[in-house]
Amino acid sequence: MSLKDYCFDGSKKLDLGKMPTDGKKDGIVKEDIIAKTKKNHEKIFALQDKFYADGHEGLLIVLQAMDAAGKDSTVKHVMSGVNPQGIDVYSFKQPTSTELAHDFLWRVNRCLPVRGKIAMFNRSYYEDVLVVKVHEINKTYHMAKRVIDDPDFFEKRYRQICDYERYLYENSYRVIKIFLNVSLDEQKKRFLERIDDPEKNWKFSSSDLKERARWDDYHKAYEDAVNATATPEAPWYVLPADQKWYTRYLVSEAILKVLEDIDPQYPELPDEQKALLADNKKELTSGALDEAAIKEAEKESRKAQKETEKEARAAKKAMKKDKKKTDKKAEKNEKAGKNGASAGQVLSAEKPVKKPAKKAEKKPEKKPVKKPVKKTVKKPAAKI
Repeated sequence: MSLKDYCFDGSKKLDLGKMPTDGKKDGIVKEDIIAKTKKNHEKIFALQDKFYADGHEGLLIVLQAMDAAGKDSTVKHVMSGVNPQGIDVYSFKQPTSTELAHDFLWRVNRCLPVRGKIAMFNRSYYEDVLVVKVHEINKTYHMAKRVIDDPDFFEKRYRQICDYERYLYENSYRVIKIFLNVSLDEQKKRFLERIDDPEKNWKFSSSDLKERARWDDYHKAYEDAVNATATPEAPWYVLPADQKWYTRYLVSEAILKVLEDIDPQYPELPDEQKALLADNKKELTSGALDEAAIKEAEKESRKAQKETEKEARAAKKAMKKDKKKTDKKAEKNEKAGKNGASAGQVLSAEKPVKKPAKKAEKKPEKKPVKKPVKKTVKKPAAKI
């Protein structure tokens, strides 16, 4: 089987019971597959560099699987073959109260990559038609009764997902969805490894066994989801997951295919910038930017800077000196002014200043009138 046989784009129906969980029927040789995977990574790395520089499209990779199918190791392996600067990875756990208060696409929409980057979702918005459907969690949603009691609740969810993925495609995003198809026996083997190996204990949870007990329900939910949302614009790849080295090869094939379909190219510079390149090359080859020249230029620059700093310090010192002199003179004048004012106040208190009296108008002088002198007549003394 080739990658095409594992691809579902709406042209055929998925029956998980008929899909292989390993590569035995494909007649593969492990060493050859590992070598091909390495070559694919080299091609992906080169295309991703162009994809990042081009910036015309974004790529979303959705990863879904049953527990212990190898999602985390697949993410790690994919990351090893690309430039980490151009890829973001998000793991979606049980929704928080804030996320549940929004529509089910709200939390994932915030994690979409900018065009030119790749985003990988470890679990995704598909959880709302998988675990929610199996456990009927939708009936506990804090939503209107008309929504919760709608018998077509999940059919409408499928339609909303298709609309969302079509919306992304029409806004220059590519979407590929990968389901890692692990067998029941292989899952049991990996669970036991997690229990027996102390370094893997943290990966195991007793709740995993409760989910394992609902195996058929989950497979039915995956079949329904794939068949309802597989489109040419956002295809599903249902890949065998019992042999991790083969799974990684097929994942690399799926990523390589979509990047080749995008066919990213390095941006072409405008004529003005191309003309500048010749000047830049001439400058580089002239020796002006060689190590010795750069060091000499830096030396001269430091020298000039020191001179500038010296002049600045001298100017600052002179300004400080002038200010001190000005302040001293102002203080002296102020003191003199205060002393003068005090002396004036004392004089004013001791000798009040009288206003000059108005000059009286001169009246004509009157000559003194001589009074007549009365002559006193002496009476003769009386005779005795």
